Amino acid sequence: MFVVTYKPASTKQQQKTQTIYRLIADKMSALYPLQWEVVKDYYINTIYAGWRDLMDNKSDPRTRDWPLMDSPFPTIAISLSYAYFVKVLGPKLMENRKPFELRKVLIVYNFAQVLFSAWLFYESCIGGWLNGYNIRCEPVDYSNSPRALRVARGCWWYYISKFTEFFDTFFFVMRKRYDQVSTLHVIHHGIMPCSVWWGVKFTPGGHSSFFGFLNTFVHIIMYTYYMLAAMGPKVQKYLWWKKYLTVLQMIQFVLVMVHSFQLFFRNDCNYPIGFAYFIGAHAAMFYFLFSDFYKQAYLKREQKKEKIAANGKLSNGYANGAIKSNGELPKEINGNLKVEDNNKFDGYYKSTLASQLPSDTTTATTRQRVYATAHN
Repeated sequence: MFVVTYKPASTKQQQKTQTIYRLIADKMSALYPLQWEVVKDYYINTIYAGWRDLMDNKSDPRTRDWPLMDSPFPTIAISLSYAYFVKVLGPKLMENRKPFELRKVLIVYNFAQVLFSAWLFYESCIGGWLNGYNIRCEPVDYSNSPRALRVARGCWWYYISKFTEFFDTFFFVMRKRYDQVSTLHVIHHGIMPCSVWWGVKFTPGGHSSFFGFLNTFVHIIMYTYYMLAAMGPKVQKYLWWKKYLTVLQMIQFVLVMVHSFQLFFRNDCNYPIGFAYFIGAHAAMFYFLFSDFYKQAYLKREQKKEKIAANGKLSNGYANGAIKSNGELPKEINGNLKVEDNNKFDGYYKSTLASQLPSDTTTATTRQRVYATAHN
């Protein structure tokens, strides 16, 4: 089991914030003395005081001084930097470079992620979900008991795992696999650290940790797949079950929605209801995003293949891809027979047909004969 020593939070960050606030206040007071005093007294001071009360007094005191837990802004900054790098800066840096060969790196990385996810899943099982947690209602244990602290530490490490997952996208960029850096991918990876931060800050454990319990299990399977895929064609041919990973993700989100929204119908669960709705709403959003991805990546692709196969059948059962029709040729072509690529047709004519036709036959007349033959 991992053991981490946490240092009390330094007051330097708070002093820096107060200094910046005073500088802004002095500047605004000099420019707009009367208006600024009103705004400062009735709005800014109230909002700032409420924010500090939320962060200092309403949060879990056990996690308050842990790394990155003092304020959400470092996490937000890291997530925004991630999005900027993978969508803008990274592709720009790779513009004139060859893709990196990262096969061995990917195998090691994905294996490490499998181990990390397996350990997190084990901690969530031992901490509660297979050791006494109630699936219908589980309040947060804010005590300093060994079990409660173990659950809280597991939640913090789950939060850290959302940052290690950024390397999925970094490796896509380094290999110039920009098609993999989809909007869904970036939104999913960018939002998760910010969302989990609030859970660790206020509710490290209890009802909503069910999401992490399921998610770590899914990631064991997912990173196992990625590790095997990185081993090359000899292994990839056995990975026919790729699309079922997306199905598994969607099942996960449905279970989280049901588990979270059931508290709509309970008034006796001593759990912050806002966090249950927050997690449930996230699960709903990701379900629809992954569902749309599944339709685009698999269902529509299969329908397109079937349509192409159906349209490619000519009356003699042969199509070479140069001639295309959307009708049935035996009786009628509906005027839609066409040559898709003139260059390919010309090349075929020069290399094959020229020797079989009269010397005065041109490419244009050959096209006319093809059309006339098909039309008749």
